[in-house]
Amino acid sequence: PVLALEEVAKVLTAGAMKYNEDYEEENWRKVSNATRRYFSAAQRHLAWVRKGQTHDQETNLHHYAHAITNLMFLLEKELEITKD
Repeated sequence: PVLALEEVAKVLTAGAMKYNEDYEEENWRKVSNATRRYFSAAQRHLAWVRKGQTHDQETNLHHYAHAITNLMFLLEKELEITKD
């Protein structure tokens, strides 16, 4: 799904620019309470779509792409835990 991947990449780029003041790689891993926060963020973006708003007001990127990005972070953390 090339268009979806491109939109997710845009979300990742926007997040890196917003939250990565020191431009450290993989800063998303350093979020406190990451599981709770990423899950909640994904739910908020899905809720906006359900309310009829498709694009995030701050980034102008699709809420689904934001939700997918948060779910990817959660999945990555879960797979790392269960990798053994």
